[in-house]
Amino acid sequence: MTKTTESNDMRLIVAASSAGTAFEWYDFFIFGTSAALISKAFFAGVSDAAGFIFALGAFGAGFAFRPLGSLVFGWLGDKLGRKGAFIITVSLMGAATIGIGLLPTYKQAGIIAPALLILLRIVQGFALGGEYGGAAVYVAEHSPAAKRGYYTGWIQISASLGLIGALLVILATRTIMGETAFADWGWRIPFLSSAVLLLVSLYMRAKLAESPAFKAMQAEGTASKAPLSEAFLKWKYLKRVLIVLFGVTVAQGAVWYTTFFYAQFFVEKVVKLAPASVNTLMIAITVASAPLYVLFSWLSDRWGRKPVMLFGMLLAVAFYFPGFHLLTQAANPALAEATKRTPVTVIADPAECSVQFDPVGKTAFLSSCDIAKSILAGAGVSYANQAAPAGTAALVKVGAVEVTAKSAVGLPAADAKTVKAGVETALKAALGQAGYPASADPEQVNWPLLLGTMMVFAVAATALYGPMASALVELFPTRIRYTAMSLPYNIGTGWIGGFLPAVVFAVVAINGNMYFGLWYPLGCTLLSALVTLIFLPETKGRDLYAET
Repeated sequence: MTKTTESNDMRLIVAASSAGTAFEWYDFFIFGTSAALISKAFFAGVSDAAGFIFALGAFGAGFAFRPLGSLVFGWLGDKLGRKGAFIITVSLMGAATIGIGLLPTYKQAGIIAPALLILLRIVQGFALGGEYGGAAVYVAEHSPAAKRGYYTGWIQISASLGLIGALLVILATRTIMGETAFADWGWRIPFLSSAVLLLVSLYMRAKLAESPAFKAMQAEGTASKAPLSEAFLKWKYLKRVLIVLFGVTVAQGAVWYTTFFYAQFFVEKVVKLAPASVNTLMIAITVASAPLYVLFSWLSDRWGRKPVMLFGMLLAVAFYFPGFHLLTQAANPALAEATKRTPVTVIADPAECSVQFDPVGKTAFLSSCDIAKSILAGAGVSYANQAAPAGTAALVKVGAVEVTAKSAVGLPAADAKTVKAGVETALKAALGQAGYPASADPEQVNWPLLLGTMMVFAVAATALYGPMASALVELFPTRIRYTAMSLPYNIGTGWIGGFLPAVVFAVVAINGNMYFGLWYPLGCTLLSALVTLIFLPETKGRDLYAET
């Protein structure tokens, strides 16, 4: 191809692939950014902390089925073609998202409402499982070797574009309708508006031709007869799949979702910054970080995929704990000061204290310990744990003030709700007297520090994610490329990343320290850094047509 032809063709290929992927991420992200409101609409009758965990679990349910989608669509993409596979994925994603916007609430339909919600989330996750691999492979197989990182970097931006779109639509809807109407029914508008984006994405993708590498493979008759067994049962390729999983994608799930999802949940739910301010913060960070994907992808064409991705991992490892402490100090300095000045202690029978993680919503946390800890976790208050004699009610000490938490075990639902409300009223009164703020004071927010801290996390996430598409594509031969790279990507990002907010929040609820859950993403990232350093080969510039 001439340079002109190459440039024009690649613009269309990258634009169409990225637009479709951005739309699918938009569909997926509007759920995550609306988790607090969705928990009230579909998980009524449980505590705020438990409801929020359920909503995050429903968010994660979509991720749980991504590996299955990667197997199905990976097989289709390697057997029948890249283009057809990702037209199906975008159609499924769009239909499921529109369906969520039309669902009845718990008050209207009872238990069927959250059941349908989780079903549609599963459909979304199944479709998304085949999306990323198809788009990355398609763009990479059209790209010249010397610019493969640069061009596939635009696919990585698509996730940010989807998140930006989700945040902008939600912020605009909130602003126009007001918080009351948005919380009541306006949250449906971002879901329903995806119908327009679905039509645009389908139109753009329909104009694309099949990738040259796939067509060459078909012409030569070298297609795999069994992509699944060759990719995962042949040790030569299974070894690479495992290196990709533990060396790259586990870290990607931890770093990216900590940056763009758990940090958002933390600042809004734990630190209590106003939702509109949180949306503004995330829009600013997402927009500012978007060019960094292409920058780091471009750098990987010069320096190699491995050193750039390692830089992102190590930066995240070093910054997790100090970064989140800075987020608290910047967004709600009064909370940081109250935590230091008036520590809180929960004195309870350890046998009555549960790990409050129940994504399917079948467990009621009604012991005095669980009620006290869920209220404190929901209020963003760190606390120490102290064992009490067996059978005694939990006691919460806020400085010198003591509040006894009653148990609701065995009570009818209405009575249990009354008991929990009484404990919450007494606890919040004690916290207020001790100087714990009910919400962040907008006048006290240190915006430069808040933005700067989030940008450090964004640099780590983009340095890791930017070169990743080209690195994954270059590790596998054409005949199994879609299948082999999609599964580890979706396990790492789907299971590690998708469940990260719910896992971290649940760990915080039982441990008491609002930062303790960060050991989860830190451990995942450190593991990947070690595997990458020792086992991941450098693939920059590898011939995609060659047997590898």
